[in-house]
Amino acid sequence: MNGRPLRARVASWLALSLWALCVLLAALGVFFAYLNSFATGFSPYLPNLIASTLAFSTVGVLVAYRRPGNPIGWLLLAAGFFEALTVFGGEYGVYALVAGSWPGGVFGLWLGSWTWLTAGSVLLFAFLLFPDGRLPSPRWRAVAGLYVLVSFMEVAPFALTPGPLPETGAPGLPPVANPFGVEVVAGLAGPVGAVSLPLAVFTGLTPFAALFIRYRRAEDEEGRQQIKWVAYAVALLTGAITTVSIWPPLEGSLAGLLLFLIGFLSIPTAIGIAILRHRLYDIDLVINRTLVYAILTAALALVYVGGVASLQLVLRPLTGGESQLAVVASTLAIAALFVPLRRRIQAFIDRLFYRRKYDAKRVLEGFSARLRDETDLEALGGELVGVARETMQPEHASLWLRPPAGRHGGTGKARG
Repeated sequence: MNGRPLRARVASWLALSLWALCVLLAALGVFFAYLNSFATGFSPYLPNLIASTLAFSTVGVLVAYRRPGNPIGWLLLAAGFFEALTVFGGEYGVYALVAGSWPGGVFGLWLGSWTWLTAGSVLLFAFLLFPDGRLPSPRWRAVAGLYVLVSFMEVAPFALTPGPLPETGAPGLPPVANPFGVEVVAGLAGPVGAVSLPLAVFTGLTPFAALFIRYRRAEDEEGRQQIKWVAYAVALLTGAITTVSIWPPLEGSLAGLLLFLIGFLSIPTAIGIAILRHRLYDIDLVINRTLVYAILTAALALVYVGGVASLQLVLRPLTGGESQLAVVASTLAIAALFVPLRRRIQAFIDRLFYRRKYDAKRVLEGFSARLRDETDLEALGGELVGVARETMQPEHASLWLRPPAGRHGGTGKARG
């Protein structure tokens, strides 16, 4: 580290200090949440807040340490810091007001009422700069400035509107007036609320539009792979939110919590992999396996539920009620279907989304079958070059054969 420039060492020290502060605030938030649990219970959002705080700050410090000139690492650290303020401020504020003898409780609740939204805005702004830390083009400076203005307009009502602070999740906690409420903001709440939906759409779609434009303009495969990682993480988070939204039993359950946790943690993880270029080219395999096993899980679940329901209907006249035989038979059915169904789904996904890979595999399988029966070396040489061209698509392909044993002075043969 001593060999690094002074500016880089200062940046590394600052990043590590900010990361340590995030961890400390998160730990204190967990401590006060534990104390609050005896009177108010745990907040259902606390695990996700803690996990996202640690994930954003940890990936942020890694990126800032390895790439101090890339602002994305610092934006991730900022997002983690605002999440940490949400955890600590909300939990400390509840405890201070319930205990009645701790100072700053109202200020803590005020912090917790708006910092969570700021963390989301900072994270989305990082997408505008992903992956090299620069905007897609100079024309995007106006878009970035408008994004910052719109984000401030969304956060300001939460932080500066007079009246009681938003619900803290603590049953029995008396209403707490906003200590920093401004009447002007209250007067603007109506006009801002009338355009809140267009503003939310703008702040939500602009970063992803920037990613799409970068993907279309990417001149190298590495840039496309980086964007694929983030797109995959966004798809996971969107899928988790959609699944919990359309299936009410998942709301507040352990399975729903895990889905949200996986979705939220995938965002910083994907950003870290993309920027640090760690296992960058594995994304196609990850996407492939995700599609296969998601479809396979849904298909087997339908088979299981449909099998149990239909067998119960058939067996009810014989057993006079529900029978465990239907459950056993359905379980055996999905166990027998797992391997063949997975193979068929894999072939379908490869044929639909990875056509080049699918065609190359078919060509290699055909060549392997002919290789067992072909005895003409000349024919095999020409066919091998053709297979290489069709599967790998090189600019030039040739085959050099070693002279047979006992012959000297030859230069070999070429096929091309």
